[in-house]
Amino acid sequence: MRAKKKVLILGPAHPYRGGIAETQNYIAQKLSQLGHEVMVYTFTFQYPRILFPGKTQYSSSPIPKGIKINRKVHSINLFNWIKVANQINEYAPEIVLFRYWTPFLAPCWNGIARGLHKKIIKVALVDNWLPHERKPWDGIMNNLFASKMDAFSTLSNAVANEIKINQPNKPIWSGFHPIPENLPSTILKEEARRKLGWPEDEKIVLFFGLIRKYKGLDLLIKAFSKEPLKSSNALLVIVGEAYEKIEKYTRLIEDLQLKDRIICDFNYANADRARDVICAADVVAQTYRSATQSGVTPLAYYYQTPLLVSDLPGLKDPIEKDDTGIVTENSPRKIAENLFEILKNNTLLKYQKKLSNASNKYTWESYSELMLKFIQGFNER
Repeated sequence: MRAKKKVLILGPAHPYRGGIAETQNYIAQKLSQLGHEVMVYTFTFQYPRILFPGKTQYSSSPIPKGIKINRKVHSINLFNWIKVANQINEYAPEIVLFRYWTPFLAPCWNGIARGLHKKIIKVALVDNWLPHERKPWDGIMNNLFASKMDAFSTLSNAVANEIKINQPNKPIWSGFHPIPENLPSTILKEEARRKLGWPEDEKIVLFFGLIRKYKGLDLLIKAFSKEPLKSSNALLVIVGEAYEKIEKYTRLIEDLQLKDRIICDFNYANADRARDVICAADVVAQTYRSATQSGVTPLAYYYQTPLLVSDLPGLKDPIEKDDTGIVTENSPRKIAENLFEILKNNTLLKYQKKLSNASNKYTWESYSELMLKFIQGFNER
């Protein structure tokens, strides 16, 4: 799509933290660099405190360069939704992208979308369609949101397929999860381990990211008590803020007598620390119970650290396609066997080479171009 477009993006962006906010920033930057006029409306109020289990919703990173971000949206104030819709109409974009990852936002996005001029193309950019932690009203909320959307764009085939079941008559683009381009530069494993104070001679498995039940950290911990991993010298490092009680995991570690094999850092990792821990690890493990995609995967690709992932379409598709790691059955014994295999020097080297070859395929520039091409295509039908 070469014609210049006027695009407004709704959803979390700076000063909010987290993977979704960061990818909003990337999309806005790339669309701007491609010559389009882009505006981002983010939240003045995103989640009530009772619904946010983390320590803070806000980022300490500097404001992203080259994009216009305005804090406009109050997620639970219907009068605000009317006001925001009027402001969008006044701005008169050709396309509005609604970032959607939780049914909680359905009333807000519906309230804004229903007030927009009919000529504005309304596209959902969906991270999750079926929540990992289901509620009885999720389907109702999804339908409420979908009723005002003209089309759907996603970051994985798994999410696109879920939407197709529910919305078979609307245009859907499956997309892919791009790799960030402006992260801190890669450093050598030895340097990263010295910075972190990690052992330099042991194999290290990393669990990285927010800790929630569906991510299966307990399965990964239990795997270290199973052969052949139990008899190895491999260590597990856990880095991420817990969205549930950390005692669940510290007690499990104690009960399995794994305190000498597991390092715990239950804190949110900014970009610099994420770089350090992923570069320091031999393998990034994602033993999730459910997943439609993961923002951890592109980070591992960027820093060329092999992956071990659960046998779930949303996780395994890029790993199998690019041969960048091992897909495992999700039992502690199978996880142990597959971790033992991937930690062999020749196996790690093989996957590192594959990662080097695959990384250039998943750019935010190509994602943005293809998404706009999709929007242009269905709009011309």
